[in-house]
Amino acid sequence: MEKFELRRIKQCAKCPWRVNTNPNKIPNGYSKEKHEALSCTISKGGFTSTRAMACHESQVGREDYCIGWLHNQLGPGNNIWLRFRFMNCTNVSKIRLIGEQHSRFEDTLPKH
Repeated sequence: MEKFELRRIKQCAKCPWRVNTNPNKIPNGYSKEKHEALSCTISKGGFTSTRAMACHESQVGREDYCIGWLHNQLGPGNNIWLRFRFMNCTNVSKIRLIGEQHSRFEDTLPKH
């Protein structure tokens, strides 16, 4: 597998994986339905997803990984496919999170 580098390494200010983010206030046209549909990007019970969550600040056609999602899936989410892929990422160790993070996708969704 070829080496690669992340274009984005710092979590954005309105990332839904941040505990203090109100998902209803995520910029660029937040949609609860689209947010819920991202559950297909989450590794579940030993089954790994090859789909990824893009950062809402990404440009269409030039999507960057959501840093909160990436941190979760490389860590507690135990996404094996992603772990193998990121063995070739040259700057994964430079990822920077902002504040406390949700540990489950369900917690990133609006409460009401």
